[in-house]
Amino acid sequence: MTEQPPAAEYRIEDLAHHSGTTVRTIRGYQDRGLLPRPERRGRANVYGAAHLARLGQIAGLLDRGYTLASIKELLEAWDAGRDLGGVLGLVAEIDGPWTDEEASRISRADLDAAFGGISDDAAVAEAVELGVLERVPGRDHEFRVPSPQELAVAAELHSAGVPLPAISRHLREVRGQVEHIASRFLDFTAEHVFHSFLDHPPSEADAVEAADLVRRLRPLAQQTVDAELARAMRTLATRFLRHHLTEALPA
Repeated sequence: MTEQPPAAEYRIEDLAHHSGTTVRTIRGYQDRGLLPRPERRGRANVYGAAHLARLGQIAGLLDRGYTLASIKELLEAWDAGRDLGGVLGLVAEIDGPWTDEEASRISRADLDAAFGGISDDAAVAEAVELGVLERVPGRDHEFRVPSPQELAVAAELHSAGVPLPAISRHLREVRGQVEHIASRFLDFTAEHVFHSFLDHPPSEADAVEAADLVRRLRPLAQQTVDAELARAMRTLATRFLRHHLTEALPA
């Protein structure tokens, strides 16, 4: 008969070390009902592999943006025997990239060069606030660029003579309008596509079906906006040019 290895056992300090969290956090999870109470042995509290696995589940859900209250509901459903694989797959599908564009990095020297060779700390701070640039911890002269296309557009506009403050104001205005469009698209799809999944906790089959719908519908909003923006630019630019040419020509 094969001898079974002894079950893993941890003191709270050891559990915190292996899970990458803190003793205070573990006790907070226990108080909230997220983590089962340890086994009491004499004057010692003993934790096991199930506690370590549960801390890993909590950390993964926090990384995906769940609140502790919603995590508690999910874990209670899990403990009650419900399979959450489909639900977590739906979360991963929504959290996944909504564009094929990949982030890049740029040095401060290359950034200055892209904008005419002038070092403008105020403009850099504005770009960081807008999320066009992200600071890299420990590297003061390097930035992460979430959307290289967006930065390239700003550089091209600047080279054409548009001042940096005007570019920032334009981006803020466009972003507000685009967020409104995104909100309307979500309302539209929620009403006509996802309404059957929203009036009750989704089953495993519901979550799998919803994840497939998200995967299919994800590109539609951008495709619609691209087509409508091209149509509007063509119409308005033609009208603008016709108007100014008419004024410039002799009677």
